[in-house]
Amino acid sequence: MTTRPYVVLSAAMSVDGYLDDASPERLRLSNAADFDRVDQVRAESDAILIGATTMRKDNPRLLVNSEERRAQRVAEGKPAYPLKVTVTRTGDLSADLSFWHHGGEKLVFTVDDAVEKVRATLGDLAAVISVGPELDWGLVLDDLGRRGIGRLMVEGGGTIHTQLMAADLADEVHLAIAPLLVGQPEAARFLSTADYPGGSTARMKVLEVRAIDDVVFVRYAPKGRTA
Repeated sequence: MTTRPYVVLSAAMSVDGYLDDASPERLRLSNAADFDRVDQVRAESDAILIGATTMRKDNPRLLVNSEERRAQRVAEGKPAYPLKVTVTRTGDLSADLSFWHHGGEKLVFTVDDAVEKVRATLGDLAAVISVGPELDWGLVLDDLGRRGIGRLMVEGGGTIHTQLMAADLADEVHLAIAPLLVGQPEAARFLSTADYPGGSTARMKVLEVRAIDDVVFVRYAPKGRTA
């Protein structure tokens, strides 16, 4: 039986639960010390996943930035950078995005209707896998497990966080809560409405709470919720 990766959802959000505001510029929620914490979590991961919408909107490179951390990975017999993964139902990706041109290996999960479109767009920039007629997160995690991915860091966006939480597939949630209020209904939120396991009274276990300068960092264990 395939062992699925340990899934860590990672997000920075405002006090009122937003990942960004509605302006064209990316809202900076974390501070320098928290960005360094994220870099450490990336370095400890075997793969990092973002959704195609987040890739198009933010155009991230998604790297381990610390040379020392990359060297430590190599010393442990790992590639310098974790595998970079994205998922897309539509296949609407651009080969010009930074994601494809920095770091190590890249992998795309898509559906049957879009797989040839993605392969034609990306060529040899990434391996492309279809998981069937619909995007099935269980099949995505099974495939990553077969590839030896033991720890998967998921950096968004909100739709993916919502889907994984609703399917009870997240092992940890890392939240950096910035002392900001967004209040714009059209802006992206960390989680959307969904039928979450256990309903509104199911309480997650808190693993850690600490201040990182003006950001509050919280780790939750969503599985095994209690009433």
